[in-house]
Amino acid sequence: MKNVQIQLQDIIASAKQGNQIAFSQLLDRFWTDVYGFQLARTKNENDAEDITIQTFARAFDKIDTYDPSYSFGTWLLTISKNLHVDLLRKRKKNVLDESDTGKSEEVNKVLDDSPTAEDALITEQNLASLLSDIKKLKPHYQKVLNLRYFNEMSYAEIANQLNEPVNNIKVKLLRAKKLLATIITNK
Repeated sequence: MKNVQIQLQDIIASAKQGNQIAFSQLLDRFWTDVYGFQLARTKNENDAEDITIQTFARAFDKIDTYDPSYSFGTWLLTISKNLHVDLLRKRKKNVLDESDTGKSEEVNKVLDDSPTAEDALITEQNLASLLSDIKKLKPHYQKVLNLRYFNEMSYAEIANQLNEPVNNIKVKLLRAKKLLATIITNK
C-alpha cells in the first residue's frame, strides 16, 4: 500500500512538471471515481461526463496547488463537487432570468432570425479570424479541434483516428478550447 502511495506521489510530481504521460496516468486512475461520484449526484450521464472532464481540466490547470498531505482522490472529488454546485447555481440563475421576462417567447416568435448579407459576411470574417487563432495552438490541439468541430467527429472516432484513449481526447479538447479562449481574449 505504501509503495502505491509513493508511486502516486511520483506521478503527481511528474504532472506538476508538465509531464503529459503523468496527466494521462492520473486521468486513467481516477476517472471512474470522479465520474461515479458525479453520476450519483447528477443522475445524468451527460452532466456527469461534462463535470468530470471539467474536474480534470481544472485539476491539471491547478495541480501546483495540490497539497500532498491530503489524498489526491479527495482533492479531485472536492473540485468536482464545487463544479457541480457552480452548475446548479448557474442553472438556477438561468431559470430565474427566463421567468422574469414572461413575454420572451412571444418576442422570439416575432423576430426574424434568418441571416442577412451582413450576418453572412461577419460570420465569414469571424471564421477566418478563428482559424487564424487556432493555427497559433500546438499541432495536437489544432488536430483535435479540427476533427471535432470542422469534421464533426465523435470523441470515439477521434480516439480511433489518433490511437488515444477517449478520456485523453476529451481533456485535450477542453485544454485546446481554454487555450483558444485565452488567445482570443488577449487579442
